[in-house]
This record gives sequence, structure tokens and C-alpha cells, in this order.
Amino acid sequence: MSVEAKLFQYGVAPFALVAVIYAWATSRSEHGIEWVGVVCLVLLAIMVGMIGGYLGITARKLDARPEDDLDGEISDAEGDYGFFSPRSWWPLQLGVAALLTFLGLAVGWWIFLIGVLFAVVALLGWSFEYFRGDIGI
Repeated sequence: MSVEAKLFQYGVAPFALVAVIYAWATSRSEHGIEWVGVVCLVLLAIMVGMIGGYLGITARKLDARPEDDLDGEISDAEGDYGFFSPRSWWPLQLGVAALLTFLGLAVGWWIFLIGVLFAVVALLGWSFEYFRGDIGI
């Protein structure tokens, strides 16, 4: 996890630099510094630093992963990655429901409500796909 921590920690300096450049560039205008953008960029740098710090602290507490070993082999990371349903149609239905929901935000509330209804049904169907019990087949 140290790679991810370094990725975020190295992102602090560019965002902070962009905040300084943005403050300098907007201070040259007739209206003065545009503070909303400066504050957003500074907060973005702080947020990236917080995520990098959290990942760094977490990486020190955990054992090294195979991908953190510079001399590691691909075979070191083999094994079970979880269960993924091979023939589930619920992700497609949830995607269509998300499409209807976001379309409803742009077009009309009634499409939004239909999308939310479909999303709830699809999410419940996908969540409980393997909890139906013995159907006697």
C-alpha cells in the first residue's frame, strides 16, 4: 500500500503550487484575488495529503503485499479474489436504472422517480441474488 500512499503524498506539492499560481494570476486582475478558487485548491492539497497520510499509516500497520515487493513474482499474488457472479443480469439493470435516474435529473422529476424505483429493485435483486433459498430444482 506504500505505492498508493506515495502517489497521494506526491500530489500535495503540485496542488499547492497551482494554488499559489492561481492566487498570483487572479491578483493581477482588476477585481483582486479570486478567493474561492484559491481556497478550493488549498483544501484539495490538504485532502490529498490527508489521504496519503492515512494510507501511509495504514501501510505501516499491515504486512507487505506481493505488489509492494520489488523482487516479487506474478505468482506471489495468485489466489482467490472473491466470488463474482458469472451470469448475473442485475448489474445491467442497475446501470439502466442509473441512466434513467440521471436522465430524470436533467429532463423531469417523473423519470427520476421511475429510475429510483428501478434502482431500488435492481440493487435489492443484485444484493439478494444468492439468498433465495432452495427453489427445489
